Amino acid sequence: MKVIICGAGQVGWQIARHLAGEKNDVTVVDNNADLVRRATDTLDVQGVAGFASYPDVLDRAGARDADMLIAATHSDEVNMVTCQVAHSVFSVPRKIARLRSQSYLDALYSDLYRRDHMPIDVVISPEREVADAALRRLAAPVAFDTQAFLGGMTQLVGIALDADCPVLNTPLRQLTDLFSTLRALVVGVRRNGVLFAPDAGDQLFAEDQIYVLAHRDDVKRTLEIFGKSFAQQRRVVIIGGGNVGLAVATALEKRTDRVRVKIIERSRPIAERAADMLERTIVLHGDGLNMELLTEASISKADAVLCVTDDDKVNVLAGVRAKSAGCKMAICLVNDPTLQSLMGPLNIDAFVNPRSTTVSSILRHIRQGRVRGVYSIGDAEAEVIEAQVLSTSPISGQLIRDIAFPEGVLVGAVQKGDQVITPNGKTRVEEGDLIVLFAMSGDVPEVERLFQVSIDFF
Repeated sequence: MKVIICGAGQVGWQIARHLAGEKNDVTVVDNNADLVRRATDTLDVQGVAGFASYPDVLDRAGARDADMLIAATHSDEVNMVTCQVAHSVFSVPRKIARLRSQSYLDALYSDLYRRDHMPIDVVISPEREVADAALRRLAAPVAFDTQAFLGGMTQLVGIALDADCPVLNTPLRQLTDLFSTLRALVVGVRRNGVLFAPDAGDQLFAEDQIYVLAHRDDVKRTLEIFGKSFAQQRRVVIIGGGNVGLAVATALEKRTDRVRVKIIERSRPIAERAADMLERTIVLHGDGLNMELLTEASISKADAVLCVTDDDKVNVLAGVRAKSAGCKMAICLVNDPTLQSLMGPLNIDAFVNPRSTTVSSILRHIRQGRVRGVYSIGDAEAEVIEAQVLSTSPISGQLIRDIAFPEGVLVGAVQKGDQVITPNGKTRVEEGDLIVLFAMSGDVPEVERLFQVSIDFF
């Protein structure tokens, strides 16, 4: 597949890294020649320095025979014009644009992106993706990572194992026998910094970080089995009332179980906008690092603080200060990947990486075959993929134990009709089934091949 990626920042670079690693023909375009040089020096990609919206620049990037264009520059307007040029001048079949402004995302104006208006096939909103990720963190407060699959019926849960975890030093095969009714499966383990797909005979040890695919009704029990208590979030303080904080507060207000939410926002205009748009949320104007203001927000009684300003360092420091004041849990928005290793030493419970969530949402739309969902784990080390089985795909009609999956692949859940099951080797994969599997990055191309339709389907 020939792909043009416009924007060589962190998001563009990560997408290029994914696609180039899978032997796609990738060209990166950016008006910053240094960023283009970084991409071409570190990745197996071609580079063009110039403004992505200029027709001659896209022509030099190979737009005449490109299969897809991903517009991920820092400017919404440049991304939109780039997609228009790619469509009108070069007839690029598929165009994806990252748009930040909420005005462009209003459902009232969704007709804007029709082919006869602004021909964008997929619109990605980083703010919405980040808000959804933050809400998932709040829903499973003791998990360091969460993601929903199969329409929310299955949850990927990341759990850090402590020394008092009751199932340490137990083979995974034995765990399946002990908890035979539990609809959950360990699909990934990170040990000493190395991520791998475990075998049935592998054991779990203290300080392991594990990824479990669990039925949504069994998430609480799964956490308890691995030594984590489940507590409902009743009081939440949000530091930062911009698009992300506002989206989270709006979602919490709509929940049936009443959650008391307070927002602290430094900018008066943004604070006033949040106060106007929210009904039950208390909005405080001031600095989220100010201890007096945190005390006024009753931070010591809060179940969680969510730090989502546009400054990583403010988010981390606010999380540390809130925890020191007695807040039970701190979740921070962190863009800089070098800061993520500090989360543990600083006692930050969970973090949300906007670039990672955006990369995952873009990957969901560019995977081949009947792929419906993709979640990128770690530093592009692995993916959890949701895909549909077609009648002509190579795995249709086979038992899981007979499918030639690579060693780094584990099937974690299968949906047959309305029923979601935790599979074993004797589970038969049939046409129409939805499968969720864990795959190390190097095995993703083979997974895509197994879900592609054969040529006689057409």
